[in-house]
Amino acid sequence: MFKTILVPIDLGEVGAAKAALDKAVALVENGEGSIRLIYVRAIVPITYMEFMPPAFDQEQQDEAEQKLAKLAAQVKLPAERVSAVVRLGSVYGEVLDEAEKTGADLIVIGSHRPTMATYLLGSNASTIVRHAKCSVLVVRT
Repeated sequence: MFKTILVPIDLGEVGAAKAALDKAVALVENGEGSIRLIYVRAIVPITYMEFMPPAFDQEQQDEAEQKLAKLAAQVKLPAERVSAVVRLGSVYGEVLDEAEKTGADLIVIGSHRPTMATYLLGSNASTIVRHAKCSVLVVRT
């Protein structure tokens, strides 16, 4: 049914992402669809850059890629049907751009139950739902 499912992963809260990833696998396991994992690294404010070691950015990228690759290797699908990417920027902006770039026809995103803070401030999941050009499935954790 779905050709490409994009699954945003928060490496700091893999538990929330696990439920979304399990749902994505269930949606493609009997077909020929693929899953693309995406982790978005936050941009470090320029004011902090003078305090960072020279290789900090590359080390952060390498570490994120390794963690995401390890998670991708645990997905119960053939390796050629699972891919991963680490991007830098705002979560919702990068997720929406990756969905468009890869032609994703579904984004499956894990989200905690809403609190008053998320009602007032919004969340990445709600912004993705509002602006995605493809279908979005929010998996509550």
